Amino acid sequence: MLTSLRAGRPRGESWAQLEAEREFVEKSVEAGLTLVKIQILLRRRGVSVPYRTLHRFCAGEFDYGRRQGTVRVADGEPGQEIQVDYGRMGLVPDLLRQCRRMAWGFTAVFSRHMFCWLTFEQTTQAVIEGFEQAWAYFGGVFRVVVTDNLAPVVTKADRLAPRFNLTFLEYAQSRGFVIDPARAGRPTDKPRVENSVKYVRRAGFQGETFLGLEQAREHLIVWGRDEAGMRIHGTTQRRPKEHLELEERHRLLPAPEQPYEVPILQEVRVARDHHISIAKAIYSVPHPYLGQKVLTRADRMLVKVFWRGELIKTHPRKPPGGRSTDPNDYPSEKRAYALRDVNYLRQLAFSHGAAVGAYAANLLEGPLPWTRMRQVYKLLSLVRRYGAERVEDACRRSLDLDVVDVYRVARMLERALEASNGQSGKAAPGREVQLRFARSRSEFELAQEVNPRD
Repeated sequence: MLTSLRAGRPRGESWAQLEAEREFVEKSVEAGLTLVKIQILLRRRGVSVPYRTLHRFCAGEFDYGRRQGTVRVADGEPGQEIQVDYGRMGLVPDLLRQCRRMAWGFTAVFSRHMFCWLTFEQTTQAVIEGFEQAWAYFGGVFRVVVTDNLAPVVTKADRLAPRFNLTFLEYAQSRGFVIDPARAGRPTDKPRVENSVKYVRRAGFQGETFLGLEQAREHLIVWGRDEAGMRIHGTTQRRPKEHLELEERHRLLPAPEQPYEVPILQEVRVARDHHISIAKAIYSVPHPYLGQKVLTRADRMLVKVFWRGELIKTHPRKPPGGRSTDPNDYPSEKRAYALRDVNYLRQLAFSHGAAVGAYAANLLEGPLPWTRMRQVYKLLSLVRRYGAERVEDACRRSLDLDVVDVYRVARMLERALEASNGQSGKAAPGREVQLRFARSRSEFELAQEVNPRD
């Protein structure tokens, strides 16, 4: 039986097996694996040891599970920083849904004076609403906001270069504060707010009976101001509310005078019909950006479209189901069809000749002219195929006969072309007709030599 000089306790065969696997166990502990996972990996290597023995081995040899020392961070300059966190408070009646829902406490702490704003959701709009209420409560805006990695704030967590939600980033710029998110899984980055969430839940929320969310919000605001704000804090030995009013409030940025309108910021792809969809309404985009991803910003009045940071289109905001289309966003060859512009088609037809224009005007006569636009497009395609002069002559003859049929004009042009090329069934002068199944003259000459006739 082995004896450990460090602990003075006898060690058995399991400890000896772990000593043989010391290098593997050490690397596993440094990689951050749990002891359960290390035990499974050891079994795969043919080593089966009890969990308690593995725990004592890793704790004694590699200091596994022992807390590392930390450093108390200074409070910084007055009025500079506020720490924000979300925490579960409890069930609150939802009057709209007629049920009880979990309410999240938006708890903001600075200089130990706290503010809590309850909400049922953790959307970008709900988070911004909480910040707006906090600025009104504190009487100003802090220059730095330390928050966790909420999706409405941080879309991609990174310890050095986090990616922020575009809507919240624009809000931060408009209010003048800087976002400093804590590292994922590191509550010590915002220590002043971590314990405050538990304090608000136990001292301010639990044991109370609320009829709805608004009543719960009002209760926590009054409680934070008159009870939690007037207690003697254990660390500062001062009343948090008095500390705020005497040394902090005059150092804050001015409180917002107007409520913030939360815009809609999103990336969308321009569809094949030259439109994008924002908040259930559609807006046109210039045709060079067809198929491209663009950034859109929609507020109460305008919808702006950006491509690689450049503003490329602006539309008035439309309600759901609405549509805003600029004719200039279409290419010229598709503009008339998309907008049902029959006048444009008439002008285009007249540009190829008076008879062509008159023929197109006759085609578009009637109470629903856009239903016959395809016939005019067919007429214009004949101009591209046969030339304006020939189509002008065919249209003139059709008008003389009072025949308005674009297919009749097409057959006239085909027959005229066949006659000019000698393909009407009669050979043109000086041109030999090539028949598809005709045999050459040499085959007949060879047959006469083989089978001569008397």
